[in-house]
Amino acid sequence: MEGSSDLGLEKYKISRRMQSNARCGSSDKLDSIHGGRDDLSRANGVYEKGHVTLRKWLDRSERLVDHHECLHIFKQIVEIVSISHSRGKVVHNVRPSCFILSSSNFVSFVPSSSNSSLESDEDVSNNQSGQFFSSRHELHKRKCELGHGESPQEKSPTGAPENVDEREMEDCSNAADVEESKKNTKMNRIVLMERSWYTSPEEIAGAPSSLSSDIYCLGVLLFELLCTFTSVAEKLRTMSNLRHRILSPNLLLNCSKEASFCIWLLHPQPNTRPKMIEVLQSDFLSEPKDNLDEVDASTKLKDKIEEQELLLKFLLEVQQRKREAANKLHDAIYCLSSDIDVLKQKLILKIKSKGGLYPILRKDDPLVLKDADQLSLDHVTNDDLASFGTRKRCRTKFQIHGHEEELNKHLSEFQLSEMHSDKLEIIMSKSSRLMENFPKLESAYFSTRCRITKQTEKPVSRVCQRSSNVKGSAALTEGSSVDNSVSREKSSEGRKSEWINPFLEGLCKYLSFSKLKVRAELKQGDLLNSSNLVCAMSFDRDKEFFATAGVDRKIKIFECDMILREDREIHYPIMEMASKSKLSSICWNSYIQSQIASSDFEGVVQVWDVTRGQVFMEMREHKRRVWSVDFSLADPTKLASGSDDGAVKLWNINQGRSICTIKTKANVCCVQFPPDSSCSLTVGSADHKIYCYDLRSTRTPLSTLIGHTKTVSYIKYVDSTTLVSASTDNSLKLWDMSACTSHIIDSPIQTFTGHTNSRNFVGLSVYDDYITTGSETNEVFIYHKAFPMPVLSFKFNNTDTLSCQEVEEPFISSVCWRDRSTLLAANSAGNIKLLEMD
Repeated sequence: MEGSSDLGLEKYKISRRMQSNARCGSSDKLDSIHGGRDDLSRANGVYEKGHVTLRKWLDRSERLVDHHECLHIFKQIVEIVSISHSRGKVVHNVRPSCFILSSSNFVSFVPSSSNSSLESDEDVSNNQSGQFFSSRHELHKRKCELGHGESPQEKSPTGAPENVDEREMEDCSNAADVEESKKNTKMNRIVLMERSWYTSPEEIAGAPSSLSSDIYCLGVLLFELLCTFTSVAEKLRTMSNLRHRILSPNLLLNCSKEASFCIWLLHPQPNTRPKMIEVLQSDFLSEPKDNLDEVDASTKLKDKIEEQELLLKFLLEVQQRKREAANKLHDAIYCLSSDIDVLKQKLILKIKSKGGLYPILRKDDPLVLKDADQLSLDHVTNDDLASFGTRKRCRTKFQIHGHEEELNKHLSEFQLSEMHSDKLEIIMSKSSRLMENFPKLESAYFSTRCRITKQTEKPVSRVCQRSSNVKGSAALTEGSSVDNSVSREKSSEGRKSEWINPFLEGLCKYLSFSKLKVRAELKQGDLLNSSNLVCAMSFDRDKEFFATAGVDRKIKIFECDMILREDREIHYPIMEMASKSKLSSICWNSYIQSQIASSDFEGVVQVWDVTRGQVFMEMREHKRRVWSVDFSLADPTKLASGSDDGAVKLWNINQGRSICTIKTKANVCCVQFPPDSSCSLTVGSADHKIYCYDLRSTRTPLSTLIGHTKTVSYIKYVDSTTLVSASTDNSLKLWDMSACTSHIIDSPIQTFTGHTNSRNFVGLSVYDDYITTGSETNEVFIYHKAFPMPVLSFKFNNTDTLSCQEVEEPFISSVCWRDRSTLLAANSAGNIKLLEMD
C-alpha cells in the first residue's frame, strides 16, 4: 500500500500492535488486519449489526460513564490521529460522527461520514466502498478524481485557503440536508451542532486548520466522552461553553486529572497546545496502560466466549433438527410396519380363499406367516380359521416326513409352467419403472398416509358418564358402552387402511403403461394461414367424431375410426364450418349429438348444427373475448360461457338469450358444470382463484378455492366431488369438494408438477382418473390423480407438418381424451396426433 498511502488511510483499522508499528516507522501497510473478526469486517468496509457511530453511542440516554472504557476509546482515536500527523497530514474531521464503534469497542475512522453530518448509522454500516480517508482534504481530492468539486490546487475567487474553500463547499452541499434534518429527531439536532463544537478558535477566525486544530478536537472529544447530560438543552449549553474552557462542575470535582488534561488540549492558542508526541507520552495516557491491557484482555475473552456460545447454539440447533428427523423416521417406520402387517393379512386371506397350500409362494417368502396368531382375528371367519388349521397340519406333516424339498420343487415347477415369458417381461418392466420413480412414489405414499392419518385422528369417543342407583351400582350412559368403544376402534382401524385400495389402484394404473405411441397424425393445416394454432378439441357423445377449432376461424369435424384405418399423408375433415372470428373454445353437446357450442375472440357465443353445417343460434351479449363454453351434462339445454369482460353468462339454447349473469372482478378464463348437477357452476379466474356458484343464488360464491399463484386457465371435474385445475404457475391442483367445511378451501389434496406452463393455455382433459395437459416444451404430460409426478410424456417435433419448417417455441395448445388409453393432442403449429398409452 506504499504507492497509495498519499490518498489517505484506506481500510483503516486500529489495534495496539499497529501503534507499535507506527512508532517504529513500519506503518506502511496500514490495512493489515488485526483484532480478529471485527477488524476483518472493518477492513472490508462491511459492518455487523451492533456497530454504530461514536456519535450515536455518546448520545444514548442510558449511557453510563466508564472511565476505563472511555479512555480505551480515546486512546484508539489518539493513535489514529497520531499516524496521520506522523505523515504531516491534518485529519480535519476528529468528530464522533466520523468514527465507527464496534460491539467490542474497537474504533474505525470513516471520513466519508463527514460528507453529511446527517448520515445515519445504517448508511455508515452499509458503506460498501471499503475506503477510509484521513482528512477532508483527501476526501476532496478523491471527489476531484471522480469529477466532482475543485481540484486541491485551485483557490476560491476570494483567494481564501483551500481548507476554508473545502469546508464552504461541504457546507453548501449539505445545506439541503441540514434544512431537512431540523425536522428530525433530537439526535440530529446534536449532529448539526457537532461541527461548531469541534471547530477550533483559529479556524473560526479564518485561519486554515492545522495539526494543532486536531489536538483541540481531541480535547472536545475527551470531554464529551467523560460527561453525560440529563437533557438535550443541557448538552447544547455545556458544549457551547466548552469553547471558553468552562467545564462542568461534576468533571472538575470527580475527575480533576482528566479535566486538567482537557484544559491543556483546549488552549485557545495553537502554539500553546501540546504536540502529538507530548500527548502520547503524557502521564494521563501512559499510567493506565495496565488497566487498558486488562480491558483489552477482557474484550478478547468476551469475543472468544461469544464465539463459543455461537458454536454451542449451532450444535444445539443441529441436535434439535436431527432429533426431529429421527422422530419422523421412527413414525415412518412404524407406519410402514403397520401397513405391511395389514397387507400380509389381506394377502393370506386371499390366498386361503383360493384353496391349496400357498401355491404361489416360496417357503422363505416374507408373506408366508408362521403362526395362525399372526392373522388378525377381526378379519378372519371361523371357516377361514378351520381351513387354515387344516392346511397348517398338512404342512407340518410334510415337514415331519421330510418331503419339504419335494414340495418346494413342485411349487417352483408350477410357477414356471404357469408364467409365460411375455408376462415375465411385463413384470420386469413394471419393476424397472417402479425403481426409476421410487423416490417420487415413496413421497406420494407418505403424503397419502399423512392425509389419512390426520382424518382418522379426529376424536370419536366421549367421556363416560356414570349414574349411580340407590344400591350403588353404576350404569354406563348411552354412547359410552364397551361394545361401542370396540366398534369405534374397529372403525378407526378400518379407516386407517382405507388408503390401500385407492393407492394400490393408482400404483397399478401408474405402472400399467410405459410409453405413448402415435396411432395417427393429422396434417390438416392451411398453408394460406399465417398461424394454424388449435385452441380447442372435443369429442361427440359416442366418441365417433371429434371437432377442432382455432385461429384459422374454422370448426373441422373428423371421423376418428376413419383416421385410424386410413394411412394417409393428409386427412380431410368430413365437415368444415367457417366462423367470422378466431375461435377460442368449443364443446360438443353430450345429449344432442348434432350440436356444438363455440366462442370466439370477438365475444360471440354460437351453437352450430353439425348436420347442416351452419349456425343454429348466435349470442352477442359479451363485450370482450370469450375464453370458455361448456354444456351441462345434467341438463343439455344449459350452456355457460366466461369472458374477459369479467362476466359469466348462463344460456338456454331454446331461448336464444342469457338467463343468468354472474359479474366477477377479474377476467374469467374457464367455466365448468359438475357432471351431476345443472344448478352449480365452477369458474376459473385471472385473479388466481376458483369460484363455485349455486346458480339459484349467484350473489356470492358458495366456496372459493385458493392455492394457485397465477391465472387459472382450465378446470375439469374428475368426478362429482373432485375437480382438477390448471394454472400458468406451472402446476395442476386436485381439489376435494366433499371435504368443504367453509367458504374458503386453501388446501388441495394433490399438486401435479413436471410440465412447463407460465405463459400460454396448454389444454386440460380428464378421463378415468388420468389427467392430461400440455406443456410449453411441446410435450404432452399424463398424470394419475394419486401421484404428483407424470405417468407418461410425449414430445412433438418442432417442425410444421405441411411447410416442413422449424417452428419457433411451439407449445401444446389443446388435449382431449377419447377413452381410457387414447387421446388427442395438438400444438401451436397445427399438428394433431392421436396418441395411445402402451
